[in-house]
Amino acid sequence: MKELNNLESFIRSAEAGSFSAAARRLGLTAAAVSRNVARLEAQLGLRLFHRSTRHLTLTESGERFFHEAGAGMETLERALANVSVAANQPSGILKLSMSPSFGADYVVPLLPEFVARFPAVVPDLHLENRPVDLIQEGFDAAIGGGFELPSGVVARELARAHVVAVASPAYVARAGKPRVPRDLVKHDGIVMRSPSSGRIRAWPLRNREGEQAGVEMRTRVLINDPESVCRCALLGLGIAFIATANAVQHLRSGALVRLLPNWHADIGPISLYFSGRQQLPAKTRVFVDYMVDECRKRGLAKLLSAG
Repeated sequence: MKELNNLESFIRSAEAGSFSAAARRLGLTAAAVSRNVARLEAQLGLRLFHRSTRHLTLTESGERFFHEAGAGMETLERALANVSVAANQPSGILKLSMSPSFGADYVVPLLPEFVARFPAVVPDLHLENRPVDLIQEGFDAAIGGGFELPSGVVARELARAHVVAVASPAYVARAGKPRVPRDLVKHDGIVMRSPSSGRIRAWPLRNREGEQAGVEMRTRVLINDPESVCRCALLGLGIAFIATANAVQHLRSGALVRLLPNWHADIGPISLYFSGRQQLPAKTRVFVDYMVDECRKRGLAKLLSAG
């Protein structure tokens, strides 16, 4: 950039015929412009100007260099202006990662208005149950929980992730309702296995009074996919502990019944992750702002709360 500053000082001085006039145009002092030109002359090994107390005229070498460099400077200025405009216009492929269920239920319904507002942005949704490395895998943003927060990545919380006990009305009619957590030991359980580690997920429950309780059930089915855990509960195979984000529509429809309503597990935030660099691409910036605003307006945090 120093070389560009030196070149621009030379070109503006040649156009204006003085360092003072060039300085006013560039927002510098006349001394700074003079120093920039001197550095350029030293770099080129050429004398570009004849200097006197009143006049500034180009040398023969300076005249030739001015005609060649001036056209190049105009091209460079146009290129920089075009890049600057493009950087502030949301456009391009927006690569996003999120779980299939959250994407389908909470992000896809927001896309029609988003693409209407920003028609040059093309959302590229990758729906999978795994935390991604935003930087290494080239994602613009990700939505989920349990992400590590490496250097250069920031998170905006959208809601808390709560897990609740549910079962189908048919199962409840057959096996009855547990009244307290210790009653679970008498019930069939649809048990979640971690997709990444393969370990059985343990849900430490707590109630409004701050009491805690473990979860013990007779294992009926083991599954490593949260959406399939929900489907097994819908089929009446037993009691499942699932995130409210997956359960809310089935609880509203009556397809599932919430059990132990005073108890839940808080498993952390559902957040929107993106690069924390200052020059965030416009396409990412508008998506982050849009998602945060829409989740707030639609009351996502309250909707997914187990309270």
